[in-house]
Amino acid sequence: MAVRHVWVNRKPERVWDVLGDADQYQRWVVGTRETRESEGHWPEVGTTLRYGIGMGPLTVHGHTIVRVCEPPERLELEASAGRLGTARIAIRLVPWGEGTLITMDEHPLRGTVARLHTAPLDVALQLRHRLMLTRLRNVVEEGRSQADKEAGQHV
Repeated sequence: MAVRHVWVNRKPERVWDVLGDADQYQRWVVGTRETRESEGHWPEVGTTLRYGIGMGPLTVHGHTIVRVCEPPERLELEASAGRLGTARIAIRLVPWGEGTLITMDEHPLRGTVARLHTAPLDVALQLRHRLMLTRLRNVVEEGRSQADKEAGQHV
């Protein structure tokens, strides 16, 4: 099981603006490209987001289903990479001073990745999470929230 956290210099509502925007998904989720929403409205429970996962010319088609959505505190997803299997990704946002503590918890559920779950896989997940949380922090901190845009203020 891979659990990591990062502090972001923005309020939970701003972090949620990014998590709740299907178009932002590929900007922070490592290896994801060609993202498109289907079967619902992201991030409502049951909504599916489809995408390609890969590096270079190798692409596997996958999808993520929202299992729990409690704005602006909790988002739980089930990601599927076809024959490789599925994983549970739980994201929690906790107000922390002037910012937000983001905790991400991921573990395999079914398929090949679940059967082959070992310490080296956890190390790989930890490295992936470090990069993913850094990307998420960068996307959140570089952008402006909808409330800021409406008020005409800079973050």
